[in-house]
Amino acid sequence: MLHQRLEQKLLQKLSPQQIQLIKLLEVPTMELEQRIKREMEENPTLEEGRDEEEEVQEDEKIEEPDNFSLEDYVKSEDVPAYRLQTNNYSKDDERKEAPISESISFYENLHTQLGLRKLPEFDYDIAKYIIGNIDEDGYLRREIPMIADDLVFRANIEVSDEKLEEILKVIQSFDPPGVGCRSLQECLLIQLNRKETEHYEVKIAKEILTHHFEEFTKKHYNKLNSKYGLNDESLKLVIDEILKLNPKPGSGFTSPGTRPTQHITPDFLLDYDENQLNLSLNTKNAPDLRVSKTYSNMLQEYATNKSNQSKDQKEAVTFIRHKLDSAKWFIEAIKQRQQTLLQTMTAIVDFQHEYFIEGDIKMLKPMILKDIAEKTGLDISTISRVANSKYIQTHFGIFPLKSFFSEAMQTTDGEDISSKELKAILQEAVEAEDKKNPLTDDELADLLKEKGYQIARRTVAKYREQLGIAVGRMRKEL
Repeated sequence: MLHQRLEQKLLQKLSPQQIQLIKLLEVPTMELEQRIKREMEENPTLEEGRDEEEEVQEDEKIEEPDNFSLEDYVKSEDVPAYRLQTNNYSKDDERKEAPISESISFYENLHTQLGLRKLPEFDYDIAKYIIGNIDEDGYLRREIPMIADDLVFRANIEVSDEKLEEILKVIQSFDPPGVGCRSLQECLLIQLNRKETEHYEVKIAKEILTHHFEEFTKKHYNKLNSKYGLNDESLKLVIDEILKLNPKPGSGFTSPGTRPTQHITPDFLLDYDENQLNLSLNTKNAPDLRVSKTYSNMLQEYATNKSNQSKDQKEAVTFIRHKLDSAKWFIEAIKQRQQTLLQTMTAIVDFQHEYFIEGDIKMLKPMILKDIAEKTGLDISTISRVANSKYIQTHFGIFPLKSFFSEAMQTTDGEDISSKELKAILQEAVEAEDKKNPLTDDELADLLKEKGYQIARRTVAKYREQLGIAVGRMRKEL
């Protein structure tokens, strides 16, 4: 049975301005310029430039002599006349043309080689399709039957698996050696089969890769020695032949058309000068914004003639007022974003002061989001948004803000250290080990306990994997 009743509730909801600020906090400096441009395109009352009041204040700070001309500058600085010309060169300057670098992409290289082969048109079209399925490392990751199905459905071409294998062999004869392979094993064998010389080590290497690839990858060297009657020195020569091969044939091509280079733009700049840390925001991608004076004046004119306004004019007034309010909110949100970012980073630098001076990861204190939230008076979620996808440039490198946060571990003396410091100690222990007899996880745990770090073997294994360090057996060298 349905009942109707009145109920009063107290709910907390975010205003549009708060939501806008939250979204802007998540945007890194590299994307901020695009976000501002998009806002300016959508809101005609928002424009780039300083507010007139700010410009007046800046002008008052700068004192310049009256009637200061370009000729005065030339006389005071003794600047040669040719330096003021557009081309910035005199007839005595040596001018060198910059060399133009021409490069060819990985796929252009394969298509060029395909064009040099005399293939029937049917085979040529299939070869082009196969090349299109090869990834940037040089591998064909798709199964032959799947490619055959694609050709039927997409190009209405029926081709047998045997024919596809035949054409793939043609592509596998292209340079770089190993291209068109379907596995690491096939990639290495293709390169060994292309070698002109048949040394004993090459023959054994082919045998190992063909019949004992798993033992090779798992470094079961004792089994390989007994199987082929080799000693450690002979096996090392065979392994060296394999290690000379390229596991990613397509990786040598870095020209346009391959994987783009990722550039990191730091959000914060931290300078260390005369024992002082100076923190600043990177505002290169955040231009000054102001509300359009034209639209503000237009709104004032409409407001003075309320009685004579038509319906269209009233709608225009509503539109302009809405856009002006939106522009003001956005400018204020940008300012609050900058303040919040700077406030949070200042707290992090203050918390990790010794680390930012020395740059030694062992000086990194245990720090969680709650620590900075308490220091700044901001919410933990706000600190998380600031730390996400943000970078800082220091005198010892560029680092993501996330790297400064770590859980606390305790030594036998009861001293708190960060998990980052513990990982650094673990890394040093692995680098200093005997490579012919690498340390197991149990031995690493015992070694750390001797140094005063109580840590379980499973934690050692977890940190080792996070550092990208293989297990002891895989680190063994001959």
